Amino acid sequence: MPEEEELVELKFRLYDGSDIGPFRYSPASTVAMLKERIVADWPKDKKIAPKAANDVKLINAGKILENNKTVGQCRVPFGDLPKGVITMHVVVQPSLAKAKAEGRRCPKKKFLFMFHIIRESGSLKV
Repeated sequence: MPEEEELVELKFRLYDGSDIGPFRYSPASTVAMLKERIVADWPKDKKIAPKAANDVKLINAGKILENNKTVGQCRVPFGDLPKGVITMHVVVQPSLAKAKAEGRRCPKKKFLFMFHIIRESGSLKV
C-alpha cells in the first residue's frame, strides 16, 4: 500500500500583520500555485493589493522562494520540533517591467527631498 503524502499547513503573513490561511498543501505544490491562491484570497479591504501572482514575493526562513520550487523543496528542516503551521511572509512588489511600462517616475516626496538637499548645500550642478 503506498504511503500517504503528508500535507503541509501554511499561512501567509501580510504587511499589516494579518494572515491568509492556514491552508493545507501537498509538498508537490509549487510556489507559483501558492501565489495564485494568495492573489485569489487577498482581502478586499487592503490598500496595497497584488494584481497578479508575479507581484507577490514569498519569503520563508529569510529566503525569497522561486516560482518553480515545490513546497517540499522550500521546507526548512526543523529537526525534532513538533509539526505545525508554517508562516510565510508576503511582499507585494509590482514587477519592474510593469512599473517602467506605466512610466512611473520618482515620487514627489523624493523629488522635494532631493531639491531641499541641493538648496541647503548651496550648489546646483547640472
